[in-house]
Amino acid sequence: MNAPADPAARMAWLATEIARHDALYHDADAPEISDAEYDALVTENRALEAAHPDLVRPDSPSKRVGAAPSGPLAKVAHARPMLSLDNAFAIADVEEFVGRVRRFLALGDSENVALTAEPKIDGLSCSLRYEDGRLVRALTRGDGQTGEDVTANVRTIADIPATIPAAGVFEVRGEVYMAKADFAALNARLLAEAEQAGDPAKARQFANPRNAAAGSLRQKDAATTAARPLRFLAHGWGEADTLPAETQLGVMQAIGGWGLPVSPDLERVEGIAALAAYYARIEAVRADLPFDIDGVVYKVDRLDWQRRLGQVARAPRWAIAHKFPAQRAETTLERIDIQVGRTGKLTPVARLTPVTVGGVVVTNATLHNADEIERLGVHPGDRVVLQRAGDVIPQIVENLTRDPGRAPWPFPLACPECGSAAERGPDEVDYRCTGGLVCPAQQVERLIHFASRHAFDIEGLGARQIQEFYQDGLVRTPADIFRLTEEQLLPRKKDGRVWAANLLKAIDAKRAVPMDRFLFALGVRHVGEVTARDLARDHGSIAALGRVIRAGLRTRRSLLPTIGETERKFEIRRAKAISGALLTKGIGPEVAEAILAFAAEKHNRDAVFDLLREVAPSDVVFHTRPSAVSGKSVVFTGKLLTMSRDEAKAQAEALGAKVAASVSRSTHLVVAGADAGSKLKKAAELGIEVIGEDDWARIVSGAAS
Repeated sequence: MNAPADPAARMAWLATEIARHDALYHDADAPEISDAEYDALVTENRALEAAHPDLVRPDSPSKRVGAAPSGPLAKVAHARPMLSLDNAFAIADVEEFVGRVRRFLALGDSENVALTAEPKIDGLSCSLRYEDGRLVRALTRGDGQTGEDVTANVRTIADIPATIPAAGVFEVRGEVYMAKADFAALNARLLAEAEQAGDPAKARQFANPRNAAAGSLRQKDAATTAARPLRFLAHGWGEADTLPAETQLGVMQAIGGWGLPVSPDLERVEGIAALAAYYARIEAVRADLPFDIDGVVYKVDRLDWQRRLGQVARAPRWAIAHKFPAQRAETTLERIDIQVGRTGKLTPVARLTPVTVGGVVVTNATLHNADEIERLGVHPGDRVVLQRAGDVIPQIVENLTRDPGRAPWPFPLACPECGSAAERGPDEVDYRCTGGLVCPAQQVERLIHFASRHAFDIEGLGARQIQEFYQDGLVRTPADIFRLTEEQLLPRKKDGRVWAANLLKAIDAKRAVPMDRFLFALGVRHVGEVTARDLARDHGSIAALGRVIRAGLRTRRSLLPTIGETERKFEIRRAKAISGALLTKGIGPEVAEAILAFAAEKHNRDAVFDLLREVAPSDVVFHTRPSAVSGKSVVFTGKLLTMSRDEAKAQAEALGAKVAASVSRSTHLVVAGADAGSKLKKAAELGIEVIGEDDWARIVSGAAS
């Protein structure tokens, strides 16, 4: 796939695309791309952020874990975040991981770094909370901060004991999964039940064990879960009042001794050669294991080192997943369809002759965009190679039918939904429909997004209802949802009085929503949940943000290209000026431009003002964990003897402080190590408080107590 020339544009596309795939995988259990393809997107984003740290976005995928939970189950915050893992794809990546651990902990060459190693099971992450030995709550991972309460469902899983011999609070974390043989038996049973009912065409068939496990665990009725052959494998823990050992291996052995299944292949390994040998051994027996795995997980064995290493936004520094290579198969590309998304993006989808890849029947694959189609040179009728890793729909990695001189497949330059022109900017890879709100696909998708769980979260107003309301002319804008009446709804269902009353009650309950949900629900390009929270945090109210946007629009209108200035240079200059006008921390030029481009359209402003007549977004105040340095600017200088500079920075950020690279009048505190130089002198000149490493350690320990 050809990337935009501008790294900022590419990072914006990656943020949007990765967020979409997170939601499809974690929330809808309906992924569209392979694990390998997803990992490639994440790796590319990480590389771009490393090369361009000034362009790191507030909605960066590196700051997220999974997707916020949706569905009928109750949402509960995790006592400690359930993190994802960074990935390694070659033994060189594992060697670099061990090197990062050494550098962060400032270890000498003679210090051994022992790791635990175990197969990475492909299931649904789950946290089991025991209090005084009794199971009191079970949560899915969700977005890492909040999960779904599946306690009643988990109690039906035979692998999970109701009690364990642990005092106080102890959270066991692991994977709920379905064994391969059980999965095959379940699909056979579902087909037999449909045949007995006389309608085998409507048999519910799961695509793979992971989807079957996820769908079975996230049931509203625990009786349905009880009828499914689910199992559990523990691989870690969350909140714990006391630990039974001081190593990863020791704690996991204790958990196994309490009656919870732990991988029989869990081992303590030292040295890169031993890690490579372990990986090769597990890969060789992968097909013979009773459950699906997609790699091997390594974790630093010493828990005191784990605590020092801590975490980045979405992953621990002390663990990594070494992924297996993808699986491949050949098939025929039957046709290419174009789907129109909420933002007008035209996505080509390959419709394939069904083929089995790694035990899963595949019929569709995304082709991403026109550049990817041209790169592959694919046409309907071509033989293609599919690649699949894990349990998701694969990507086309090779075209076996490359006739010399054949013209590229003609990507449509008109929207298939409304006929409007499809265009793309000079540094964009995606064509977009220019129809905006006159395009039925965008109108409907924007309304579905508005009512979705992550936005206004209107219970009972799903995609099907919105499509029907739109087709019948009842709803055209978000405000129309709040003007629905009982008289309009009653004729739509036989004996529909209860349904209508419940839906109107659910709609009415959302007339007051948090400001960040309101902003996210508007569907502004590049404004995801994280960016919406940043805007709400920094401005506090819709009125305050509106004033800033009006100032930004005036700045936008006042800018004109200079003589000889290229269109691209003018766009960059305008985006930077707009970003400054928004005065929002972490909001980059591209996001700022997207916000103001949305606000510049009269029909968008009219829709928002109309909506504000029906709803009242609540002002918000975000709080951080209190500490002596919360909200303060801290500078570290000199050689730190008890920790690396990275570890010190991580400690400060965890306490709510901002770490600056240089001393200025806005600096609140300087932590000076050995041989501190010019920064220490500058602090003295400005009268800024200076402390040593011991004093800093007392601040850190005081906040933790």
